[in-house]
Amino acid sequence: MINISNSVTIEDKELEWQFVRSSGAGGQHINKVSTAAQLIFDINQSSLPDFYKQKLLAKADHRITQSGKIIIKCQQSRSQDFNRQLALEQFIELIKSATIVAKKRIATKATKGSQKRRIDTKKQRGATKALRQSKPKFD
Repeated sequence: MINISNSVTIEDKELEWQFVRSSGAGGQHINKVSTAAQLIFDINQSSLPDFYKQKLLAKADHRITQSGKIIIKCQQSRSQDFNRQLALEQFIELIKSATIVAKKRIATKATKGSQKRRIDTKKQRGATKALRQSKPKFD
């Protein structure tokens, strides 16, 4: 059992694990040992509450596919077991992030003093640029 919160748990059988060869440089060892861990979790077929499912499916994350599956690949370590633990930690963090509700932004207005300072610096900058221009004299 994987504990997400006090009331939400996921059974181990809902997670699908695949172990594949890691990509990138690494020599002979990396070409013959499947150390990269790939976790696959189907959101729609899971036992998660509907609130979690809706939030996860609405989330814009590259690890969530259009079909509603979470795919996390971890290949940071040469150890298969360590990569599995890291993938599981990333999965739990992703599920927990669905419950975080963003604060509503309160629109603010610039103060009169800041508006005046901004306009003054713009005028000063424009005057400096005007002095750089050489105007031709017609006699």
